Amino acid sequence: MRKLNLILLLTVFIFGSAVADEGMWLPSLIYKLNIVEMQKEGLELSAEDIYSINNSSIKDAVVALDHGSCTAELISNDGLLLTNHHCGFGEIQSHSSVEHDYLRDGFWAMSKEEELPNPRKTVSFLVSVEEVTDKVLADVTENMTEDERSEKVDEVSSKLAKEAKGDTHYETYVRSFFNSNKYYLFILETFKDIRLVGAPPQALGKFGGDTDNWMWPRHTNDFSMFRVYCGPDGLPATYSEDNIPYHPKYFLPISLKGVEKGDFAMIMGYPGSTNRYKTSYGVNYTKQVTNPVRIEVREKKLNILDKYMRSSVKARIQYSSKYARSSNYYKYSIGQNNGLAKLNVIAKKKAIEDDFTKWVNADNSRKEKYGKALGLIEGSYANVEANKAQEYITEALLRGPEIFMFAYRARPLLYLLKDPEENKDRIISITTRMQSSMKQFFKDYDAATDQKVAGALMKLYADNNDAKYHPAFFANVEKKYKGDFSKFAEKMFAKSIFDNEATLTEFLKNPSLKVLKKDMAFQAAEDIFAKFREIGEMASEGTKDLGEGRRLFVAGLMEMNKDKKLYPDANSTMRLTYGNVLDYQPRDGVTYHYYTTTAGYLEKEIPGDPEFNVPVRMKELLTAKDYGQYADKDGSLHACFITNNDITGGNSGSPVINGKGELIGIAFDGNWEAMSGDLAFEPDLQRCICVDIRFVLWVIDIYAGATHLIDEMKIVK
Repeated sequence: MRKLNLILLLTVFIFGSAVADEGMWLPSLIYKLNIVEMQKEGLELSAEDIYSINNSSIKDAVVALDHGSCTAELISNDGLLLTNHHCGFGEIQSHSSVEHDYLRDGFWAMSKEEELPNPRKTVSFLVSVEEVTDKVLADVTENMTEDERSEKVDEVSSKLAKEAKGDTHYETYVRSFFNSNKYYLFILETFKDIRLVGAPPQALGKFGGDTDNWMWPRHTNDFSMFRVYCGPDGLPATYSEDNIPYHPKYFLPISLKGVEKGDFAMIMGYPGSTNRYKTSYGVNYTKQVTNPVRIEVREKKLNILDKYMRSSVKARIQYSSKYARSSNYYKYSIGQNNGLAKLNVIAKKKAIEDDFTKWVNADNSRKEKYGKALGLIEGSYANVEANKAQEYITEALLRGPEIFMFAYRARPLLYLLKDPEENKDRIISITTRMQSSMKQFFKDYDAATDQKVAGALMKLYADNNDAKYHPAFFANVEKKYKGDFSKFAEKMFAKSIFDNEATLTEFLKNPSLKVLKKDMAFQAAEDIFAKFREIGEMASEGTKDLGEGRRLFVAGLMEMNKDKKLYPDANSTMRLTYGNVLDYQPRDGVTYHYYTTTAGYLEKEIPGDPEFNVPVRMKELLTAKDYGQYADKDGSLHACFITNNDITGGNSGSPVINGKGELIGIAFDGNWEAMSGDLAFEPDLQRCICVDIRFVLWVIDIYAGATHLIDEMKIVK
């Protein structure tokens, strides 16, 4: 009995079909996999109400922001869009200046004419999804090599996507699931005129900063608002003054009734990536290599950025978005490693693998089909030195200093300038494109700070990787600068055209091959990318083995558990997760309540602190208990609440929906105790942190006075 219970526990650990809160399910499949269980939990809707191709449904109100970096939801018939503050942070920052500091003060468009355009922001609606596994794998045979298999899969997938697109304006693609064992065809409609409507000041939208990030209890009012615009014909169009607000097929009604412990909660969104089927070998690599490299590199970079940001208002505005992007997964990596150790994830994975091996060895046909899976996976991690170098070069040299990536954008000119007359039109096209992006780049760039980052991270890379993994110019630094990368960086920035807008503008007016070849930043970028490709080739054989091994391992697990409902890993496609509003016990003797109130927001106040400052108006309103119609029945204003919904990155901004299909909150974070959740779901600990929709509406209405936005919404009392 004890052995049986262990196997059951391990099965739930990886597949989770025994608990309602685990699983990121395809909405198109809930009618046959989940709907009965969801209705038992408290859902009052049908599967057709949630996902429908022929009729309007909740799926039509949920969108992918920027092709999946975040999620958002439609809350009015005029295309009003709600998401997280941190999902709109880049746009809020880009519109900010010393004169108009929207990060500090917030922004509210009091009419549609005041809404601000964002040329690079997109919103994608899911039109339909269809399983095409049989078509994709029709000509795939077991005697194919992995390269041959991948080539055939890519060929058929591209053909299916092209046929589905036809002469429409839709985006179409085929994506793999269950580690290339199943395939689905997605059709989406993407809108490109997305305007900023409103955002609270950073003291609300990012309250608690890095200190509170990934933590509960939480009091952050993490939201921002945009509006989707379309052409006069209702179709997607780039920004134009002639565009009109988009009228969606469906938008979410908003509930003011609040939540109680045990209430049903459903989340739809675009989770980015999970690796629940990753083996002990992969988890060990993440713990020993990926996370330590990310932590070490980003900590050094963040310290440099922080010092500059504290120097002036301009500096803070310039680097706020960059700092936030880097710091988020810096802290995540620390928390994930803590969780992997504390929750004994590697040992649990090994137990699953042992059970899998016994199942495989019990049958000769299984042994023939799946016997090499774990061996391939284990072998793929054998070249740890090269894999580690690949992690370092990506973090320290490609994502670290900005100048290398920026300079490398000029690489096509290296070949075209060898025959400038023959390639005149292409040269003009490239220089024009570079010129158009320069203003935005240099607006948020400080060369002296980037120089410090470059010097520090080049040294870090050199100190932690064997010389055979060093870019070619490192030898020159060792010889000419005696290994002093800060001195090299100083000389490189002094001699480069890529760290100064005026100098680069002059170069692009009359580009010269001689100047480009002599530019130290461009030369360094060439060497870095050459070494990056070389290291990638060293690791490529292991990558192929890993892909084949994981495909076979998951295929075996699916066969081994063929009577269970399985969910695929997240891959930036629309998913639905369901569960309940619940508290939890993070450690012995401690219970975290399922909601917080604005009383806790005031309790955390540290006047003048960049993370815990409370605006004067906010304090006055909360002290006066001026909550309007947004107060809970207990008389307080609820700030945030938690559920046991299964989410990950990409779910930021996702709607939290009650059993009646009404919006009750916005998902914005996970909790510290379950940071290992992308690799192994922990049902007793894993929680989704949500801002209460009533707190959001209170800020829009009472704090900001943007009541015209409330009037657009369908409020349910």
